Amino acid sequence: MKKNIFYLSILLFFTFIFTIFYLGLDKPNFYKPKEVKNKNLEEFISTELFSNKQFNSKDIIENNNFTLINIWSSWCVPCRSEHGKLMNLSKKTDLNIVGLNYKDKKNNAIKFLDEMGNPFSKNLIDPNGIISISLGAYGVPESFLLNNKSRIIKKFIGPLTSDNISEIIKIIQ
Repeated sequence: MKKNIFYLSILLFFTFIFTIFYLGLDKPNFYKPKEVKNKNLEEFISTELFSNKQFNSKDIIENNNFTLINIWSSWCVPCRSEHGKLMNLSKKTDLNIVGLNYKDKKNNAIKFLDEMGNPFSKNLIDPNGIISISLGAYGVPESFLLNNKSRIIKKFIGPLTSDNISEIIKIIQ
């Protein structure tokens, strides 16, 4: 009798484990941010990289201008390749470009900008990545083009290309 109860409990245990794993197969195991196009920018507060001044997301939007929020990091290789395009874009247009430094060390970020140039009107920090995720970012680099009403009108995943830059210039003119 004890032997039968032991085997029955083992059978129930493995049935339970099998059921848990089987049900888990149908659930996606990857993060997929929500669609952000034509949505308002969610409010957030962040610290500026150089001045340590706190900024609200409303403070970074200029009234008569478009804003490009670029999520970047000094350890990100594609961010380095994209940076020259951001420098050219900041020189060619009056686009308000805001940097959001993602999960980076402050000294490394400052060194990166000293070395490569600073295309950003403001450079905010996102030390734990929460702001980037709330924006709907997958990773770095990503860019969000906003109108003067804080509405996201275009999202660019990955490093900006020459075609992306042309598209941004066409939208803002």
